Amino acid sequence: MTIEFYTWSTPNGRKIAIALEEFELPYNVHTVNIGQDEQFAPDFVAISPSGMIPAIVDPDGPGGQPISVFETGAILLYLAHKTGRFLPGEPAGRSLVEQWLMWQMGNFGPMLGQVHHFRRFHPEKAPYATERFIEKAQRLYTVLDTRLSEADYVAGEYSIADMAILPWAARHPWQGIALPDYPNVKRWYDALAERPAVNRGMEVPEGKPSGWTPPE
Repeated sequence: MTIEFYTWSTPNGRKIAIALEEFELPYNVHTVNIGQDEQFAPDFVAISPSGMIPAIVDPDGPGGQPISVFETGAILLYLAHKTGRFLPGEPAGRSLVEQWLMWQMGNFGPMLGQVHHFRRFHPEKAPYATERFIEKAQRLYTVLDTRLSEADYVAGEYSIADMAILPWAARHPWQGIALPDYPNVKRWYDALAERPAVNRGMEVPEGKPSGWTPPE
């Protein structure tokens, strides 16, 4: 059955678009324009109580009953468990994927989101905040680069953790980050950009995002 996917053109939305493509699950796209506060509409809040995209409704959930899922980490884990893919079954491997997924949700995404805000959207210059979050972004890219010097993907094998991290790294121009300064991140980024499912997901819901550089 077809999953109903509620999203907008943000890194968090594209995480789930990539996952749905990688899992080869049929889905319908429902755009939720956060610039017009559509995320606060009662019908959407009934699906995502915090009024944040993305969210999904799976009509074929546990026991064949419909289920709605919000928060990107929860959605990725739900889809991985549903399909049995991109999440190791053995405890150590599964824990490693979960650790890097939580790292993205608690660090890489939120800190880069602050960089986006202060570099691009804040109505007044805020040098202290801007410099603070740029420094945090550089540190996080160093953490990621170090990890990727040890493995092809963040958890060893390609997983939902990579799907979660990539859309934020795809906005490196917004962050003032030059990927060649982080050669292992660039190698990983280029490898993921070769995946057809990644490229399809990055174009949901409305075309290629700023900064995304798929292969020629």
